[in-house]
Amino acid sequence: MLASFSTAAVGFFARPVGGVLFGHFGDRLGRKRTLVIALLLMGVATTLIGFLPTYASIGIWAAVALFVLRICQGLAVGGQWGGAVLLATEYAPPSKRGFYGSFAQMGVPIGVVLGNVSFLVLAAAMSADAFNAWGWRIPFLASIILIGLAMYIQLKLEDTPAFRRLEQMAQERQEAEGDEQPERSPMLEVIREHPKQILLAAGAFFVVNGSFYIMITGILDYGTRDLGLTRSSMLFAVLISSIFQIFFIPAFSLLSDRMGRRPVYLAGAVLLGLWAFPMFWLVDTANIVLISVALVVGQMFLSMMYGPQAALFSEMFSRKVRYSGASLGYQLAAVFAGGLAPIIMVSLLDWTGTSVSVSLYIFAMAVLTFFCVYMVTETYEDEMAEDVAEEEGAAAGRQGTMTTS
Repeated sequence: MLASFSTAAVGFFARPVGGVLFGHFGDRLGRKRTLVIALLLMGVATTLIGFLPTYASIGIWAAVALFVLRICQGLAVGGQWGGAVLLATEYAPPSKRGFYGSFAQMGVPIGVVLGNVSFLVLAAAMSADAFNAWGWRIPFLASIILIGLAMYIQLKLEDTPAFRRLEQMAQERQEAEGDEQPERSPMLEVIREHPKQILLAAGAFFVVNGSFYIMITGILDYGTRDLGLTRSSMLFAVLISSIFQIFFIPAFSLLSDRMGRRPVYLAGAVLLGLWAFPMFWLVDTANIVLISVALVVGQMFLSMMYGPQAALFSEMFSRKVRYSGASLGYQLAAVFAGGLAPIIMVSLLDWTGTSVSVSLYIFAMAVLTFFCVYMVTETYEDEMAEDVAEEEGAAAGRQGTMTTS
């Protein structure tokens, strides 16, 4: 099981690289074009997994090919989250950035629902031998839809007003100075000038990402291997909680537009940290109804953070480095929280023999997230204050240049 989770974790370790690479181009070339490239990479890589030869056909090269495609998926996720979130929040009016950003966040539970439904339907429609032989390929092949989605975005959407203003300012600055000055890399700039914001963003996402993969991945192994439940029943519990999460995310995002990001986010960290103990008490009953209740409540508290997160991360960075900063903070946490959480959960259960150790693990992550969000400045009512200051500074610089001339 550890080897299986490690294979899945490979993609997570590529995410920060994708965040660096796509973040740079997202701040240089635009949100839309970068998102399109990331979606194409994800669509191609995932579809190709459906065409992979088996180990019986080509031996170890089948595993190598899977490893490479998982790396490509990780690179793509590292880039597409930032692009999707910024397309949503940078188009939003200031009073609705949380709600607009929630639509990008809802893609995660919707994806979980689609994945689990496809597995349940295929498992019910064919024999185990047929599923192992070729049925498992169908969901991967269906990912070719992502390529069509990328083309739609490329043809139908314009880049965000914030990025278009950034391009206009760069052109005006170039005309005023009379020559082309090489611009610093947005990624290097955000690392050099905003390291605190990057670390706080990563910490803010820690319990969200770690607990999420415990509740949708680690819990499947725990329920089937330790509690003796069927995989279908555990998938059903995860499916139910994910359906509820689709509604929780926009609801708490709307609340953050009224109350602020920090109060909602901090409350979610406290409640999820405390719920970690009764959640596993309910799971340990091996009653599928109680397990479903445990996961639904857990996803509700998690959504209090994941919903407002898109707007929070967008507001933490100026538009010049927003794609780079938001992507890097998000993906750093994804490696050490989401990628390792199921592995750590299995190891803790094996080492201690009790689910209390997993509850303590979630509680510790919640403490870290609470501290990081507490240190973040509230900006939900600001008109992207850093952007306004940036524009005013650029205008003053241009006026000074003209006066000197």
